[in-house]
Amino acid sequence: MRRRASLVLVALAVFCAALGPLLRWYAFPRLAKIPPGQYQEMVLEAKPATLLDYGTLQAKEVEKVTIVQTLKGNVEESRKIERSAGRDVVVWDCLSYVQGPDGRMVSQIPERYIFDAHSQAPVHATGESVDGDAVRREGIEFKWPFLTEKQDYEYFDAQTRTSAPIHYKGTRTFRGLDVYYFEQTIAWTKVPYPKKMPIPGVDATTLEEQTGTTRWYTTKRMFWVEPVTGAPVNGEEIHKEELRGGTLLGGRDKVTAFAGHVKMREDYLDHTVALVSSQRQLVLLMTSYLPWGLVALGCSLLALSLWLEARSRRPDDPAPAAGARTPEPAVSG
Repeated sequence: MRRRASLVLVALAVFCAALGPLLRWYAFPRLAKIPPGQYQEMVLEAKPATLLDYGTLQAKEVEKVTIVQTLKGNVEESRKIERSAGRDVVVWDCLSYVQGPDGRMVSQIPERYIFDAHSQAPVHATGESVDGDAVRREGIEFKWPFLTEKQDYEYFDAQTRTSAPIHYKGTRTFRGLDVYYFEQTIAWTKVPYPKKMPIPGVDATTLEEQTGTTRWYTTKRMFWVEPVTGAPVNGEEIHKEELRGGTLLGGRDKVTAFAGHVKMREDYLDHTVALVSSQRQLVLLMTSYLPWGLVALGCSLLALSLWLEARSRRPDDPAPAAGARTPEPAVSG
């Protein structure tokens, strides 16, 4: 009976020991994915900020500038691309909407971002664009890969339409979470005008050709990334834009179009940290808790089976030696 039980335990031990690595390296890449229909909204503010009044073309300090970023999963488009790509694909229709203190639009830039649902690597397909211009992204944007590593990554900058390294700067604690801190600096670069801008009587798509006035941009981009999920829990930018030269400025060399330290609004920080904390437990379940737990259980079952096997092989009490006499009871009297 003990031998039969030990064989059953050996089979269970082998099953658990095999299932642990299978969960980590086979199931995890197939189950941990960004859902194709995800919707996310983020509000960032620069308080105070310098903003150009396009009516007078004079820069002035304002109480705040608000940037609303929305990411909306396009399920229909992702299914179309998946048929040819042969993998799970997410299509995000994104919009960065900038508004002044009076609530009026300063600019808006739409994007279509197409990427692998698990690795977050870009997938190049028709429709990949920034502000209606076709682009070919390299590296990541918006989100880091699951199980982010302590290394530099290529990060796509929508203003310049190019990718540049974003550097790992160390591990920090942010609101109770251990996070990786990354920085990227984009030097002054001439960039296109947003196609929707509040410039009276001027078509923003041909502004540079009409006036010779160019738009320049620089930023220092900072992210605090929860490494298990690859989700940023905080993001900031020290952002500057200038208009330079041409007839639009009335003889001036340059004028500040926007300058400010852009930060996530407090209520969105709280919501993001809570959401990422819950998702982190799900990822850890597949990458750590279950795989290592199953391996440990398999080792325990194997040890128990070996103990039972040893017990089953232990000989019974030895029989009396040949010729040995059984002592007779003494008779009194």
